[in-house]
Amino acid sequence: MNAAVNAAANARNNEPLLSVKNLEVTFKNGNTSFTAVRDVSFDIMEGESFALVGESGSGKTTIGRTIIRINPASKGEIYFKGKRISGIIDKETDSWVIRNIQMIFQDPMASLNERATIDYIVSEGLYNFNLFSSEEERREKAFRALRDVGLLEEHAERYPHEFSGGQRQRICIARVLVMEPNFIIADEPISALDVSIRAQVLNLLKDLKKERGLSYLFIAHDLTVVRYFADRIAVIHQGELKELARTEELFSRPLHPYTRSLLSAVPLPDPDLEKNKKLLVYDPATMHDYSKGLPSWREIFPGHFVLANDKEAEEYQEMYR
Repeated sequence: MNAAVNAAANARNNEPLLSVKNLEVTFKNGNTSFTAVRDVSFDIMEGESFALVGESGSGKTTIGRTIIRINPASKGEIYFKGKRISGIIDKETDSWVIRNIQMIFQDPMASLNERATIDYIVSEGLYNFNLFSSEEERREKAFRALRDVGLLEEHAERYPHEFSGGQRQRICIARVLVMEPNFIIADEPISALDVSIRAQVLNLLKDLKKERGLSYLFIAHDLTVVRYFADRIAVIHQGELKELARTEELFSRPLHPYTRSLLSAVPLPDPDLEKNKKLLVYDPATMHDYSKGLPSWREIFPGHFVLANDKEAEEYQEMYR
């Protein structure tokens, strides 16, 4: 009996918290349309920090906004805790998604209501979903969320313009935490911050992951940031996933030429090395020959996937033998 229970528990633990399957997102404007995301699939496990990395316009933010149902999916499906959350869903499921999946937006200066107090901003989700039985309980939840991000209770009566960029991003994180979500989408949460406080916010997110058992989709363009924060990294270019691997595996054995071009752009701490390094420019027209076979998603090394045809897959295997 115990063996059967343990087997069932292990099976549950191996189930992804979030599954994105063959996702496509197309935007239409009259008779014209633009496909921002094409056939994207990935899983995020419970307690994992999963990073989606690519340059501006690659579709990474679109994916995050589609997961949280801001953008509709044109094709494909998204599952959270085994329940489909894409497409048409009932009102109860929609509320369940909002409570359990929260998003930290990129610009802390634009994502806070300047006319509202911090107390109201942090408590807005509690008001919308009636998640308190008394005013005393509501205030305690808001205060606890502020304390968790390193702010003080007296900050609750102030307004956003009274805070620095780093403090405003902490308020945005408190607004997310008060909902007690399982999963957080962090859309470039430090890109608008000064370098001196980026590490503080990253460390805060890592500490909250340990304390609350959170899972993250971390959207970024900076590979040095995701190397510090993420367990696995997926690289996206022009709406397509190009490579996916565990973080150190990706850095030690980059396969796809686009991944290698991103890594070549990472600044080096040594001025002489930085001055003499060679930047790799990704040019799909010259770097891929698909006349003898179209690319497909394949596992080159254990847990290390790349978009490649047969010839490229062989070359990638030979690179690290």
